Amino acid sequence: MKDTVAVESAPPPRARALPGLLPRVLLAAVPVLSLGVLGAVPSLVIAWRRGARADRAAALLFGCVTVAWWFQIALTPEETHGWQFGADALLLFLSTAGAALHCLFAKRLVAEPR
Repeated sequence: MKDTVAVESAPPPRARALPGLLPRVLLAAVPVLSLGVLGAVPSLVIAWRRGARADRAAALLFGCVTVAWWFQIALTPEETHGWQFGADALLLFLSTAGAALHCLFAKRLVAEPR
């Protein structure tokens, strides 16, 4: 009998929310202003703040894209053409615009797992 009273009087689980619009815009500006070098930062902040599995997967994805772009920069010659240039441009786009768009358009609220 005591257990049911304790369960009914317990506070509801809090929803883990993203920051407001202005902090999200500033966070989305990080990969754009750093030209993709810090592309994983917004996703890491969102994953740390909410802790959802999808957020962790997105942070891992953008982290891998950023590291792949760093290796692409280090291993390709300066005057490259063809598929190497296309791969470099694609990785740069994903680590800048992709990370910024993910930060801006991530779901607003996620219920806390039980």
